[in-house]
Amino acid sequence: MSDPDPPADHLDQLEARSVHILREAYAGFRQLCMLWSIGKDSTVLLWLARKAFFGHVPIPLVHIDTSYKIPEMIAYRDRLAMQWKLTMIVGQNTAALEAKRTFPEGAVDRITCCGLLKTEALKNTLSGEWPRRRLNLATGHYEIDRNTDPFTGVIVGARADEEGSRSKERYFSPRTTGNSWDIGEQPPEFWNQYKTEFAPGTHVRIHPLLDWTELNIWEYIHREQIPTVSLYYNHGDGKRYRSLGCGPCTQCVESEARDVPEIIEELKSGKFRNIAERSGRAQDKDDGGGLETLRRDGYM
Repeated sequence: MSDPDPPADHLDQLEARSVHILREAYAGFRQLCMLWSIGKDSTVLLWLARKAFFGHVPIPLVHIDTSYKIPEMIAYRDRLAMQWKLTMIVGQNTAALEAKRTFPEGAVDRITCCGLLKTEALKNTLSGEWPRRRLNLATGHYEIDRNTDPFTGVIVGARADEEGSRSKERYFSPRTTGNSWDIGEQPPEFWNQYKTEFAPGTHVRIHPLLDWTELNIWEYIHREQIPTVSLYYNHGDGKRYRSLGCGPCTQCVESEARDVPEIIEELKSGKFRNIAERSGRAQDKDDGGGLETLRRDGYM
């Protein structure tokens, strides 16, 4: 097997740009948070934040819990949050869950379910309109978060190559006060010049991983030895998850890759050249192959 590590300068350049953007965001936004989906991209983003701020993450992490995540993902989230002493905030659409306006139990389709459990939950969690829970590092339990201030800057682990609508983002991408995304109103970004000053009340999504690829992510995970959820690896049944989401709407891919180097080799081989990374996400197919409708309304 060939050495899975790429030339150091390439990952170093990506890392340096992401760290720079993280520091710019921290300097430019008073109410800043980072979304953590528990997947490989947002976990790399979390690792980069620890590098940017010398082992400490000075901003809250926000996870939107649909209650349909694979249990191992939630266990991994809480284990790392305790180990790295993270300010962990969880938001949830409890009303939709209690009313069973969900898929597959309730009488709604996948896209409606995503809109309720992800988009609406995210927007209202970020705005402080709905109760948020915060992890108590002393007890390991979640308690009601007393701070209800809205987050105006949100760091997201989106990559341009992952899905079509993400390629239209900017590093600093403004939303309306209601979190809606007007693609035609994106500011130009030339070289390393980013617009970080916006009108009061503007909600901004920040994307430090925009130029990373799926292969880059796994190369960096290998180089840095970043802990990841074991669902990404084949455990003997010839299958693994390539992208993680809610259990009822996420399928495995055929793969023999049992560890990070084998995933890197698999990606380099071109096995998935004509297969979208999110091909296992059923809601993408229901939305016509993309997430732009959900993202325009405020989804991640």
